[in-house]
Amino acid sequence: MIFDPTSLRQWWPKPSKPRPIVIFGAGSIVGDAHLPAYKQGGFPVAGLYDPNAEKAAVLAAQWGIRAFAFEAEALAVEGAIFDLATPPAAHATILSKLPRGSFALIQKPMGSDLTGASEILRVCRERDIKAAVNFQLRFAPMMLALYDAVNKGYLGDVVDFDAWLALATPWGLWPFLKDLPRIEIAMHSIHYLDFIRGLLGNPQGVHAKTIGHPNHDVAQTRTAAILDYGDKVRCVLSVNHDHDFGRKFQACEFRIAGTKGAAYVKLGVNLDYPRGEPDELWIRPEGGSDWVEVKLEGAWFPDAFVNRMANLQRFASGEDQELIGSVEDAWQTMALVEAAYQSSAAPATPIAELPKA
Repeated sequence: MIFDPTSLRQWWPKPSKPRPIVIFGAGSIVGDAHLPAYKQGGFPVAGLYDPNAEKAAVLAAQWGIRAFAFEAEALAVEGAIFDLATPPAAHATILSKLPRGSFALIQKPMGSDLTGASEILRVCRERDIKAAVNFQLRFAPMMLALYDAVNKGYLGDVVDFDAWLALATPWGLWPFLKDLPRIEIAMHSIHYLDFIRGLLGNPQGVHAKTIGHPNHDVAQTRTAAILDYGDKVRCVLSVNHDHDFGRKFQACEFRIAGTKGAAYVKLGVNLDYPRGEPDELWIRPEGGSDWVEVKLEGAWFPDAFVNRMANLQRFASGEDQELIGSVEDAWQTMALVEAAYQSSAAPATPIAELPKA
């Protein structure tokens, strides 16, 4: 098998006739990722709505788009894709107002917890809303290429997955996180859990421990987890956001090994955040004598957002038959997150004590 790194897929095909996008929310993620991605992808934005009219007007002016004065105006845009860049607790309420049969993109996580995710799923089913959740790591150029390499058999059967993060995340950039009870898994490692599900399917269970750090007030910033895929696949995550001792030995990487080859991924955006570093993908293919770098054509931000919207747009037009990361699929990621927190709260297997003399 001859390995051609240039043949690996890094972009999702664009829709032939993209629908207008209506954005709910005017937070930083909209200006930093959604709007740059939609401009880059050539997706028309009909406008945005936020209850904070002043904030919406400022952001809309920056991008030369319309700020809807009233929610009803946003809901009335015909044939729109509705982009809910809103807090998790607001998703279900907004979805319940969308026209029946709408298409929507929901910002992750899918609700604040599994109960919230179940309510979102119920609303979407009841109103026949075809919605995807914005777990966009699956759509990053490096990850699309990795999925493609695995699907083409360059690694053989995947038997080992390691996620290793030892870095310094500036939690102070997000002051709203300070009082939330669930942080690290629910807001960060959820991306990795969703990506792993896309690669390996649903695990049988999870062992996890997530904790904070004495140097700050954020609920959790460090996680260790084992996903149980039986006796064939070993899947481990070691996540430490408090390795703040200089760049030299920091890391944010995946190592994926198969029966015939292996892959290495560097998730550069998390290193020296928010400036970040370039992403990297290396493949040691079946029959290869050395590692080969896959030259990447984009980065996680904002290119994954372009690809994520492209799939939803193409699904809405009938050009794609599968909606990747649908609410049905994303609910299962939320169930894995819930199981991880339950595992963390449960007592560990006790160790036998030394018998008395």
